[in-house]
Amino acid sequence: MSGYQLVYAPASPFARKVVVTLIETGQRDAVELIATPGTPTEPDARRISVNPLGKIPALVRPDGPALYDSRVICRYLDQRGGGGLYPPGRLWEVLTLEALSDGIMDAAVLMVYEHRCRAPGEISQTWLEAQWGKVTRALDAVEDRWMPHLAGQLTMAQIALGCALGYLDFRHADRDWRTGRMALAEWERRFAERPAMQGTRPE
Repeated sequence: MSGYQLVYAPASPFARKVVVTLIETGQRDAVELIATPGTPTEPDARRISVNPLGKIPALVRPDGPALYDSRVICRYLDQRGGGGLYPPGRLWEVLTLEALSDGIMDAAVLMVYEHRCRAPGEISQTWLEAQWGKVTRALDAVEDRWMPHLAGQLTMAQIALGCALGYLDFRHADRDWRTGRMALAEWERRFAERPAMQGTRPE
């Protein structure tokens, strides 16, 4: 994969999902990581040059246009590396749980941006709680209905959820997502021990 670059931010849960996928599929050494700054109100020029939305991650390829967003990139990397992260017999469940996990990330990131991109007097507590409501409903759904789908061989659903939960610990530890979700908390504890997760933990 010579000539590949991942435009990303180390703290982004979406970028972490891609880097974990690179590691788990044996392709990490073949992709150069290009860290870029930026927020929705002040997008970085490098980000815009590879993705007109100015969002990360974006995978720059030598043989075609850059790929984005993280779900597209992960599917591409899995196919290229033969990782088997989207097993055909469980495809729709894996894709749905990946989408649910990405939704958790979306809401959690928007909460961070509410503080980062607005003046203190403009921050909406109503907006913040609405985003956290999405997170809690998604976590409850996983605890109540999705735990059996987190067992067995490694899938993209597991990677996405692991990165989403890691981001909650990183940015929203004060909200304690583990309370009342013992099965999910125990799963996260075990999954976080994987070398790919340990090596990509945001600081």
